Amino acid sequence: MGMISEFKDFIAKGNAMDLAVGVIIGASFGAIVNSLVSDVITPALLNPALKAAQVEDLAGLKTDGGILYGKFLAAVISFLVIAFVIFLLVKAMNSMKKKQEPAPAAPTGPTQEQLLAEIRDLLKK
Repeated sequence: MGMISEFKDFIAKGNAMDLAVGVIIGASFGAIVNSLVSDVITPALLNPALKAAQVEDLAGLKTDGGILYGKFLAAVISFLVIAFVIFLLVKAMNSMKKKQEPAPAAPTGPTQEQLLAEIRDLLKK
């Protein structure tokens, strides 16, 4: 019975639920980023650049030994594009978060009257 109660305590903690929510949102966010890259950025930017370089079928490039270096290059380019898109999204979110946070108030110290009263009290002693 002790193991079941420990499991209930573990599940009831916020960490397990936060992790579950993070994984689900992360998977959904991954689908959004993949769609953005494959459906928007690749046709708009990457395909014209590959056509200009005369390598429309990058993944089909291979050497005589059968090494598919073109497939590897396509994966590297895809990773770089996805990483850059995520960087831009995080940067935009951080700037929006900074705008929402109020500026910290200047620390208030003792007033001039309080300081003079302290000096007076010290002089009396």
